[in-house]
Parts: sequence; structure tokens; C-alpha cells
Amino acid sequence: MKKGNPDNKRSKEIAGLIMLTLALFLLLCLASYKPSDPSFTHYVAGKTAIKNLGGFVGAYISDSLLKLLGISAYWLPIISILISFKLFLNRVFKNCFTFIIGFIGLVFSTSALLAGNYDRILISGVNLKPGGVLGTFSSGLMQSYFNHIGTYILLFLILVVSIMITLDLSLVSLTIKSFTLLKNASVKFKIFLMIRIERLKRKRKLPKEKKRNAIKDVPVIRDESFRGEIETRRKKAEQIPFEFVHSEGVYSLPPLTILDNAGHRDVRLKRESLIMNSRLLEKKLADFGVKGKVTGVRPGPVIVMYELEPAPGVKINKITNLSDDLALALKAQSIRIVAPIPGKSVIGIEIPNHEREPVHLKDVLDNDAFMKSRYRLPIALGVDIVGTPVITDLVRMPHLLIAGTTGSGKSVSLNAMICSILLKAAPDEVKFLMIDPKRLELSAYEGIPHLLHPVVVNPKKASQVLRWLVEEMERRYKLIAEAGVKGIERYNKLIEKGLGTMNKLPPLMKEKTGEDKSTAAGSPDQLSVKGQEAQETPSTLPYIVVVIDELADLMMVAQRNVEESLARLAQMARAAGIHLILATQRPSVDVITGVIKANFATRISFQVSSKVDSRTILDQLGAEKLLGAGDMLFIPPGTSKISRIHGPYVSDSEIDGIVEFIKKQGVPMYDESISEYTPESKEEIKSEEYDEKYDAAVELVCDLGQASISLVQRYLKIGYNRAARIIDRMEAEGVVGPSDGVKPRKVLARKLSE
Repeated sequence: MKKGNPDNKRSKEIAGLIMLTLALFLLLCLASYKPSDPSFTHYVAGKTAIKNLGGFVGAYISDSLLKLLGISAYWLPIISILISFKLFLNRVFKNCFTFIIGFIGLVFSTSALLAGNYDRILISGVNLKPGGVLGTFSSGLMQSYFNHIGTYILLFLILVVSIMITLDLSLVSLTIKSFTLLKNASVKFKIFLMIRIERLKRKRKLPKEKKRNAIKDVPVIRDESFRGEIETRRKKAEQIPFEFVHSEGVYSLPPLTILDNAGHRDVRLKRESLIMNSRLLEKKLADFGVKGKVTGVRPGPVIVMYELEPAPGVKINKITNLSDDLALALKAQSIRIVAPIPGKSVIGIEIPNHEREPVHLKDVLDNDAFMKSRYRLPIALGVDIVGTPVITDLVRMPHLLIAGTTGSGKSVSLNAMICSILLKAAPDEVKFLMIDPKRLELSAYEGIPHLLHPVVVNPKKASQVLRWLVEEMERRYKLIAEAGVKGIERYNKLIEKGLGTMNKLPPLMKEKTGEDKSTAAGSPDQLSVKGQEAQETPSTLPYIVVVIDELADLMMVAQRNVEESLARLAQMARAAGIHLILATQRPSVDVITGVIKANFATRISFQVSSKVDSRTILDQLGAEKLLGAGDMLFIPPGTSKISRIHGPYVSDSEIDGIVEFIKKQGVPMYDESISEYTPESKEEIKSEEYDEKYDAAVELVCDLGQASISLVQRYLKIGYNRAARIIDRMEAEGVVGPSDGVKPRKVLARKLSE
């Protein structure tokens, strides 16, 4: 029958239960043996009380076994219990005949050894032969042939071989396991002694120099890396409480009290555990043939970095290839190896904590580094590996490319970046253009006065918005050039000086006087129109932050237009005050093209699914080893050095609180020119040089009922660029419809003959 057959399994369980019952009964009989009970060798006249717990049958069985086998009779219930457990676990003996031979050898050798060493032994108050009749006879017979020493050697050999056969043991593997167990115990004992010695020396309050010399073999655990001490050193920013302000021309920044107070849990490893883990890491590396010494430990809220100094002659490549093997040996989720740490002669091995400390947005923002910073567009990235907040300026970047799989924390961190800007910038200082083809993440910001346009969810509309943004960039460059300055910051300062002491209000505050909020901030059909007076009066230019949550959706619909617009913006928009934040969950080469990648030097990668994706976004490996839930690798502007950062968590309720606070103070003033923008007007097309193949191309697409660049190129035998210009002209004149991904364009015009 097959192994998985339930009937076979049930019958084995029944046999196991019967065997276990018989074994316990036999053990009970042998343990309660009394020589006064009736047996084959002892006759009792009349009726007497039997003292054996097995009754009449137990008295006869125990007397016969003990006198025949001696103490070796106890092997019968022990081996029977072993057989019953094997039957319960649905395991079978590989060879029953071999097992029986081993069992007989075990009983025989034990009886003979006991008989040769002891003459009599006291069992239940009676002197019996320890080896029984079998052991006494066998020992005497063997000693007459092999003498005393030879008999013991031969019997000991039979005993060891019988145990190996009966218990299915390997002597070599048992020896290796025993040696490994003793070795691990000795290492742990040495570490325990080292820790005890260190504690004693601390209690004696020895000078620092003596203490360092006494524990020079212990890795240095950097005091500044402990989060608890960082929290005490970091000054809390003073937040003045205030009520919501509704007065004309006054805008109040959202207070940090809107954010949730997170209860901190101290999940950092103790000093003793860090030292023990350091020694364990050294041992595991030695098992793989890599010798080295842990010279420093940097514990943090999520991971611990161990600084390993390799022994002379050890190649870095040999260590970096052991990340998966070390993760298995140390029972870690994943291990990232930084080889080497820039500026040091050590290798960093980042091992995740068994329990990670949560990082909340308020933990990152509630400090002077954010509240008193002079950054124009401060974004909170999170905390570094030792728990220090990381806040950077989007103006310096000046653009950011983000990639990460679903569940890696990409969208949460993107919301944290947007919220950090909203907490520091007024609507007249920063404007947002948000593009969210997924219709999920950025819809929460709909209706805030920082928006230039409602959140764009149509990928085709997004392509149009990006082309408008290119023209806005060129318009700003003209203004900046006319002012004789080199950037938006100098331009704004010049405008402020020209306006003198005029109390400049945010544009939405100027526009909404006498208007009802509900009419000013409705749907795109109710967009506010800028007055002529606002156009004539020079005003400061706000920064524009473009947030695209899923770049892959845009590239699928209009890759050429989107790629061209993004490339121009990335190359030139910095001085005009326009900054891009692009996010995608598919960092493949057809989404992050060479043109986009070359113009986005600042990048963030969350956890990705493969090494190829890591190379695509970072130009090196490592992102596939991240832990998810906000764990990221960051390439700062102006350097290729990668930093590991743990992104903060911001809840939906916190986002809603910030948005509601801002919406109570004003309504958005949408720019109508974005919705009315057409990439290329008919007048501009007519002014271009006429193409002699244009009429033939129009007749061709009307005959075939479909249009594409490759089709025109093939039938008219012209170049790709010329065919593309002809198709663009057809689209502008209404002959064909817009591009629909890989599908041919729809022909809207009909032949004159029809």
C-alpha cells in the first residue's frame, strides 16, 4: 500500500498503541518482581496473595526473563516503546531482519558484559545473576577462547554495533554533532565570562584608558548611535498653539499637533546581546572560510550594522557573496553587505532586528532640523540606520525618482514628503501639480489651495499638462532673463524689493474677496480666472512641485510626449522653480528610460523584486535586500554614495487632518490656462513648411481606415521623422485621432467621394 494511504496509517497507529501497551505492562511486571510469587522455579502451595502488579501472568513472565537474561530483560520494554513511537510517526524500519539481529546482539552483549563484571546483584531483595543464565554461559564460553581482555573488547564491539543498528545511528555524525555542541557551548561560556569581567570592571570604576585596554577584544558599540541618547540630545522645536485663522490675507501653517503622538518602544538590543551577536557573526564567517574581527557596532531602530575588519588577504568579493548564506546561518530575513564603508577600512554588515521600532512622521519633523531649517521645499525622508532624522531640500536635488514594488512603503513615503512640504510652505510659496493615474493615493489632497489644477487622473490629460508645464518653464525663463537674474530665488527677492513694504497676500486671498467658497473651488468647470490687474502687477513666482505617482501608466499611453517633456523639465526647470517627483512600482528599462535616468541624478529605491530592477534604478545591487515597510536606499544629490533610510509612517487620518486644516483657510485658485492648453495650434501648423507628401498621406489613411507612423513611412517610402510630422499635422487638423498606445489611430475624416 502507498505511504499516504489512510488505512495503512490507521493500522500502524493501532499496532503502535498495542505495542506501547504491552511494553508498559512488561515494564510494570519487571519493576514489581517479587521472588516469593509463584513461578516456574518457585512452587507455592495453596492460595497466596500475588504481589506482582501484573498478577499471576506478570509473576511468571518477570521471573523467567530476569533469571534468563538478567538486567538485559529491561531492553525488551525499552525497544518496544521505541518501535511504538516509530509506528505512531508512520515510519518504518528499513530492514526488519537487520533490526532483529541488532536487538539480539544488544541483549546478548549486555548480558555477557554484566555477567563478566558482577557475580551477584540485589534485585527486589533477592540476589540474582546480573547477566542471567544466558550471560553467565556466554561470558564463560568466550573467556575460555578469548581470555578476559579479548572477551571485553569483542563484547564492547558487538554492543556498539548493535546500538547503531537498533537505534539507526551514525557514529561519525554523532561525534561531529557532539563536537559542534561542545564548541558552541565553549564559545558562549567565553562570551559570558567576558561580559561578567566587563561588568566587574565597571563596578570598580576604573579609568577609561584602563577599561579600554581591558576590553580591547570587545567591539566598540558607539554611544551616539543609541536612539535613546539621540532623543535626549535633540532639542524639541517649540510649537505655539493657535486657533484656526480665517481673517483675510493671513495664512497659518498647520501645527505638528495634528500628527499622532507615537508611543516609543525600546526594541534595541542590549550591549551583551550585541557583543554575543558580534562573536557569532565572526564564527559564522569563519565557518565559510572568512577570517575577520568585528571592530564596531552601530545599533538602530530597524537594523544593526556590524563593522567587520577582514583579515589580511581576504578578498571583499568573497564576503559580499555570502549574504544569503549568512542570512540562513543567522536566521535573518535578509542581510545587506556594504563593502567597503566609504572612508573606512571595514565592511558593513547590516542585520535586521527581530522586532523593528516604528518610525512616525512626527518623530522626524518634531525637531529643530525641520522647524528652523531654511529649506524652501523641505522633505522628510525618515531616519538613518542609527535613528537620526534625515531631512533634505527638494530645491537642491532638484528632481527625485522613486521606485519600489507594491507593499514596499513607496506611497506612504510619498505622502510623508508631500505633508512635510505642506507643513512648511504657504499656498503663495508652493504650488502642486499632482498626476495620479491610479486614482487612489493623491486624491486626498483634492481641494487644497496649493493646487494649480485638480488632481489629474487621465494619462492623456497628464501628457497635455506636462507640455503646458514646459511652456510655463519657458515663460518663467523669459521673466527671469528680463529681470537680469539667474534663478527664481533672486527673481523673487528682486520683486519683493521692488514692491517695497507692500504686504503681499497669497493670490487666492486676493481673488476670493466677496466670493463664495463653494463657487471658487468646485469642479474644473468652475475654475477661477486671473484678473488683468494681477497680470499687470509683477508678483513673485511660486515654486511648482509636480508629483507623478505612477510613471508606468503614462509611459504606456504617450511615451514619446511624456519622455520628451520630462527630459526638458529635468534639464532646465531647476532655475525656473519647477521640481519633479516621479514614482513607479515597475522600474524596468521601458519605464525608466535612458533619457529619464540620465536627468534624474537623485533617486530613491524601496524594496524591489529582482537584482535587475535594483541595477536599473540605482546602478548597483542592494535594493532587493531591503525589508519593505519604508526601508529605502537614497542617492543624495552630488554624490554616488548610497544611504540607507527608514521612511516614516503617516496615517490617512493624519493626512486628512492636515488637508482639512489647510482647506479651512482658503480655496484653490486653479489656472484655467492648463485646461485650455493645446499643444500645437492650427495657425502654427499652417505657418510651417508644407510637405508635398501630406495630401497623399491623407488619402492613404482614409482609404485604409487606419493611421500610424510606420504605415505612412512604409507606403510613402519616407523617413520616420517626416512620417511623424505628417501624423502630428493630421491629428492637429482633425484627420486622425490621438494615439492610443499600441493600437492604430482612429481615422476621423472621410474621402471627398463619399
